[in-house]
Amino acid sequence: MAILRFKALELVSQRKPAEVALPSLKISEYFGENVFGFSALRATMSSENFKRLGRTIEAGEKVDRDLADAVAAAMKTWAMSKGATHYTHWFQPLTGSTAEKHDSFFDLTGDGDAIESFKGSALVQQEPDASSFPSGGIRNTFEARGYSAWDPSSPAFLIENAGTRTLCIPTIFVSYTGEALDYKTPLLKSLHLLNQAAVPVCQYFDKEVVKVNTTLGIEQEYFLVDRALYEARPDLMMTGRTLFGHAPAKGQQLEDHYFGSIPSRVHSFMVDFEKSSLKLGIPLRTRHNEVAPNQFECAPTFEDANLAVDHNQLLMDIMDRVAERHGFKVLLHEKPYKGVNGSGKHNNWAMSTNTGVNLLAPGKRPKENLQFLTFFINTIMAVHKHADLLRASIASASNDHRLGANEAPPAIMSVFVGQQLTAVLEELERTAKVPMEKGDNMYLKLGIDKIPEILRDNTDRNRTSPFAFTGNKFEFRAVGSSANSSSSMTVLNTIVADQLMEFRQSVDELIEKKDMKKELAIIQVLREYVAASKAIRFEGNGYSKEWEDEAAERGLSNIKSTPLALDVYEREEVKALYTRHGIFSEVELCARHEILLEEYIKKIQIESRVMGDLAMNHVIPTAIAYQNKLIQNIRGLKDLGLEDEYTQTTIESIKRISSHIKNIQVNVVEMIQSRKVANKIENVRERAIFYNEKVLGFFEPIRTSVDKLELMVDDEDWPLVKYRELMFRR
Repeated sequence: MAILRFKALELVSQRKPAEVALPSLKISEYFGENVFGFSALRATMSSENFKRLGRTIEAGEKVDRDLADAVAAAMKTWAMSKGATHYTHWFQPLTGSTAEKHDSFFDLTGDGDAIESFKGSALVQQEPDASSFPSGGIRNTFEARGYSAWDPSSPAFLIENAGTRTLCIPTIFVSYTGEALDYKTPLLKSLHLLNQAAVPVCQYFDKEVVKVNTTLGIEQEYFLVDRALYEARPDLMMTGRTLFGHAPAKGQQLEDHYFGSIPSRVHSFMVDFEKSSLKLGIPLRTRHNEVAPNQFECAPTFEDANLAVDHNQLLMDIMDRVAERHGFKVLLHEKPYKGVNGSGKHNNWAMSTNTGVNLLAPGKRPKENLQFLTFFINTIMAVHKHADLLRASIASASNDHRLGANEAPPAIMSVFVGQQLTAVLEELERTAKVPMEKGDNMYLKLGIDKIPEILRDNTDRNRTSPFAFTGNKFEFRAVGSSANSSSSMTVLNTIVADQLMEFRQSVDELIEKKDMKKELAIIQVLREYVAASKAIRFEGNGYSKEWEDEAAERGLSNIKSTPLALDVYEREEVKALYTRHGIFSEVELCARHEILLEEYIKKIQIESRVMGDLAMNHVIPTAIAYQNKLIQNIRGLKDLGLEDEYTQTTIESIKRISSHIKNIQVNVVEMIQSRKVANKIENVRERAIFYNEKVLGFFEPIRTSVDKLELMVDDEDWPLVKYRELMFRR
């Protein structure tokens, strides 16, 4: 392995930036050229069918068979004109990645003639084998049926790979008995629910509002490592993170990488993957260096939430494919290197109406700002009531390493709103008992008139907050970089929708039963919410130990491990929330709980096996070989008559190496035994907790002993990369 490492370093030193040719200097001239969007539909369908499809998608209705046939014919014509020979239903199973099964347009007629065919039935539904996808016990392993069904709200696109093109059709994925086996299905349900809940509330202020869309912008952080160095690290290849290796003298402490000049090779990679992404309609606008060495970020313009999630899943795949051409490997693990920042996926979430109003943007008139406060306060209230559910939505083995690790939001869910809005909320709460006389300016007396002073950047951003208001949207910063954002966004959409329904009911009761004016009823309910949700609002440093103590006093949860965080899905109130709104059935929810626990167990299991293998079969033999060198050195010194004074230090080194070797051997054996004990535990939750508390408990002692050996053994003999900084070479 040492030879492999030095060969890798040699390859790194020879790398040159790849040249990337852009189709045009104007992005607008090639943006979306590989997307079967409305312009492609208009060009390939009759005017009547085009309008019918538009109305169907807008209303969220089912596409009938005749229309499906027309769309399929248009898709085939367009895709084949661009060189596609195959099509696939592209879906997002509960593995965390995307899935596809390619079928050819080629078919045979009854006479044996070859034709190119693609019917509406093939567009609308397919039956990919579901036997090897996670189901959480919904079906037996031998039961293979699963169905993918076309999602008309997300446009089809062409993927280029190895010189060929494939038409990809975004779909949902369900079991034979109808349960969702993917991330997209519950997301679509939650988007529909939020629309249903938000429209009636909007109509308090504007009767023209008939639809509310959820918008989303997903910032994506990632690391780049040279592929040769990546392949020299079995732990990085198998687990996505380095299990061994001590920090270099210079890491990120000078913060000279952040927003610095983008390295040439990295810049070429960025231009290349942006080109591919833009052709696929992914509206990337931002690129920059992040804080950790060789950590970067890209960010798109806001889109419809369903499309934004599809684009983010596609983006991660594109980045990995393009990285190969540039001799890189993209690392999406939340914490690939200990001692430097991890990576997240910041979800910027908002709601907008069909009339063009962002419901989380303050307006210029008091009535507009009462609408803003309504959605703003209800969102905070939703997070307050369901903070543990939000925490569960971002739980994973890899994200556990990042949350609260001095660069990411803590496991404590809190909301940051800034000083100015805090003052507005406090004023609203304080004026609860202020009497209003006839002729009073209600908005002025209630402090509502102060809101027009709010600007988009009215307050500094709080990077330590997991859920922060940033002027016209909420930014959920706790989502992990490798995660599918559907999970957290489904939760957010659902809890906000549920809260808006409760708000509407409370306001209507005040209007009907107490004959209260609409505006006063709205304000009274909002005041109650402001007071009730005060504990979730926090403006300070979320990384501090003081906040942990204060949060405990406020009654906020601090669930630090994934198995315990996932327990939330078993709570009766969570089951009731999901089932009454039709997002998940109780069977689906229990299945997802089991799938997530199994995923956690498998990831820790893999890391444990890799750690044991590297320690026992690579590190210890190298340490023993180095010990033998030291022994030879002592013998040589003795032959020269130099014994006590010159050999004592070397003898002490040999003893320390022996001690570290013994510690590694003992801990690895005990770790293996604890894994065997864990695997006999039938209850998946208990097994996950055992892995978290027992198996993981051996990681640090083993790593500490290996790190100490690494400092003692000659660099040219050591089997792993000596310092993490070697992973960061430009």
